[in-house]
This record gives sequence, C-alpha cells and structure tokens, in this order.
Amino acid sequence: MNLIFNTKLAQDYKSNSQIARVLTENWVKENSYCPCCGEFQLNEFENNRPVADFYCKKCSEEFELKSKNGKFSTIINDGAYSKMIERINSNQNPNFFFLTYSKNWSVENFLIIPKQFFTPEIIVKRKPLSASAKRAGWIGCNIDISNVAEAGKVFLVKESKIIDRKLVKNSYNQTLFLREKSSESKGWILDILLCVDALKKSEFTLDEVYQFENKLKLKYPKNNFIKDKIRQQLQILRDKGIIEFVGRGKYKKVNYGNI
Repeated sequence: MNLIFNTKLAQDYKSNSQIARVLTENWVKENSYCPCCGEFQLNEFENNRPVADFYCKKCSEEFELKSKNGKFSTIINDGAYSKMIERINSNQNPNFFFLTYSKNWSVENFLIIPKQFFTPEIIVKRKPLSASAKRAGWIGCNIDISNVAEAGKVFLVKESKIIDRKLVKNSYNQTLFLREKSSESKGWILDILLCVDALKKSEFTLDEVYQFENKLKLKYPKNNFIKDKIRQQLQILRDKGIIEFVGRGKYKKVNYGNI
C-alpha cells in the first residue's frame, strides 16, 4: 500500500474539491482492498451513483468514501438528513470509508465503519439553509462517529501506519453477525459496546457495566430487567469473541477493533 497520492492526475483540474475527489478516489481504487473478504482491488461504480462509490466483485460489499484534508475528526459532513435516515432504516446503507490526508497529499488515516454500526443516533441534523440560499430550507446532516463503538472503527491506516491486512479482515468480520439482528437486538448490543468503551480499560467487571443501568433505563423505559439484558448482551459479545470472560464477574476486551 502506497500512502502517497498520484498528483499527476490533478493536472487537468483547477478546483480544490475536484482535485481532492480525483486523487482520493484513485488512491482507494489503486491501494485499498475489501476488508470483508480480502480481495486485492475494489471496483468503482459509475459516476454520480447516489449510494456508494466502490464495490467488491467477490463478496458484493459496497463502500462510500468521505475524505478530508487535515486532522482526524469525529464529525463528518454528509448529504441530506432525510435521505440518510431513510437509507439507515431501509438497511440499504453501504459501508463507510473515511480518509484523511496531509497537505502534502499523503494518507494519514483510512478507516471503515461497517454499515451495521449506522443508527439514527449517530446522524446529526443540521440547521435548514436560509431563505436566501439557493436550496432554501434544505436540511443536511453530519455523521458523529464519537457515538460509534470502537469495535465499529476498523483502521486500515492509522496515523500513517499501515495496519496488518489479517487484523483488518478479522476486525471487520467480527461484527457481521449484527446484520442478522433485529433493530432492537442490534441496538442493545451496540449500547452495551458503548458502555464498555466508556470504561476506558481493557479489563472490567460486571458491576462496572451495571453502573450504566439508569442510563439504559432512560432509553428503554419499558424494560424492567435492565441488568438481565446487560448480562445477556455481554454473553453474546463473549460468544462472538469480542470480549472474554475471565471469571468472577470479570471480562476482558479481545481483538476489540484494531485501534
């Protein structure tokens, strides 16, 4: 994987946005791979396709690319709010590539957020455009990846360091089971993952996760068995190899993403 963009491709463009689009899309096409099956090259969709930018011929996974010049940020600009919510609720979302690059046209971070981690909670509605704007009243959105569990942030390149391909593939496939879950079941698992993230350590106890009982009760007011649900979700995460039970109410994160 070559982290330097092919700047020769930018010679026929004057707009910074056009240059960035051409260089970043070319870099992904020439240097990336499918994190799901490991296929060595992704294919581009036709221009202006409304949903995705790339796809894998081998496993049919689809990917949308967002890129940014500058430091890694948890807030990512996206398109129309209503369309994004519609995509999430219909489960027709592609997976999401996010690429940051330096002013010298070199990749600094390149990560993927699998589509099963996209929920309405991470989509932030922007203010409508003013009455004087060309698209008056149009409402855009941002993607707040600070609300994505760490297991859903799979880096292929982090701080200019290339992550081992096998580790990327393992991290990506580890959470594919979430696609088979109902919205409610998936929501519970993602919420418990966020609770575990909030503990900020590799080993934790069941009692520490119980500390989030009141917070979870606010989100699930009709559930009177929050602690039972917590134990149930931890067992699912254990069975899927995301965490490990080490005994006496203690757990350990295992292959928890690849950050």
